Amino acid sequence: MILAVSKLKNPSSPADGYRGRFAPSPTGPLHAGSLVAALGSWLDARKNKGKWLLRIEDLDTPRCILGADQQIQAQLLACGLFWDEEPCYQSARQDIYQVAIDRLNGLQKLYSCNCSRQTIANALTKLGIDTPRNQEMVYPGTCRPDAMKDNSNAEISGLKAAWRVALPNSCQIEFEDLALGTQSQNLNQDVGDFVLKRSDGFFTYQLAVVVDDADQGITHVVRGADLLSNTARQIHLQNILGYTTPHYKHLPLVLDGHGEKLSKQTLANRINTQDRQHTLLELRKAATHLGLSDLPDGESITIAEWLLAATHAWN
Repeated sequence: MILAVSKLKNPSSPADGYRGRFAPSPTGPLHAGSLVAALGSWLDARKNKGKWLLRIEDLDTPRCILGADQQIQAQLLACGLFWDEEPCYQSARQDIYQVAIDRLNGLQKLYSCNCSRQTIANALTKLGIDTPRNQEMVYPGTCRPDAMKDNSNAEISGLKAAWRVALPNSCQIEFEDLALGTQSQNLNQDVGDFVLKRSDGFFTYQLAVVVDDADQGITHVVRGADLLSNTARQIHLQNILGYTTPHYKHLPLVLDGHGEKLSKQTLANRINTQDRQHTLLELRKAATHLGLSDLPDGESITIAEWLLAATHAWN
């Protein structure tokens, strides 16, 4: 059961037909893991005769690398993964995120929080709760007020505090993943009230991705399985804001030799797109990881021909 459903209308009705997207962060060039996500989402859009959008998730500007966005776009083009509309940059969309914050505030769903990570860890320790390595800490509600209120604009813009969304007492989210089947998460037990705007003024990924998907009329989200745990939070926000929930499909992750997710943080090597042969090799490795087989492997095949065959093989 999905609770706390808002009756607000979707600000922009989804476009007719399939609309998918690829949303990399410009913290470095594409590596094997991000190519899997790009190729999978592109093939899904093309197989469904839909549109494929490119969104640059550059909200966390301190982590962004100058020129990485152009590098990513050049790599995608070299792989034949063309997008159908002008690329969207989150850094240029601050106003629309603030509108969402204001709507949530008007619904008395927000409260300020001054907890540091250490404060949260200490509170959990007192409650006898241990957080496993590489797992998020469940927020214990330290700063949550007894009664929610409509905060003033001055408070939201002036306080040097994070802003959290207040979950209902029972917030069990269920959804059907097109690759993994039925998924369920209890946000109260697994996450707690989560941050939508950081104390440094940056909007969080959870808020921005929900607003962007709704504003762009995204109907299908095809992405890596590392983002599966975020989906319930995003559906909860969609429900409160009255947005349409897209279909979700989470793809298998590419792991390194230690069994860890391949990422820019672990210094994953960039894909090699210096010529057609190397680019096809990268695409074939990504396709194999996605479970595609019996694709053409001749030396004379073009990237466009290979992508057409991969599109026919996609399911």
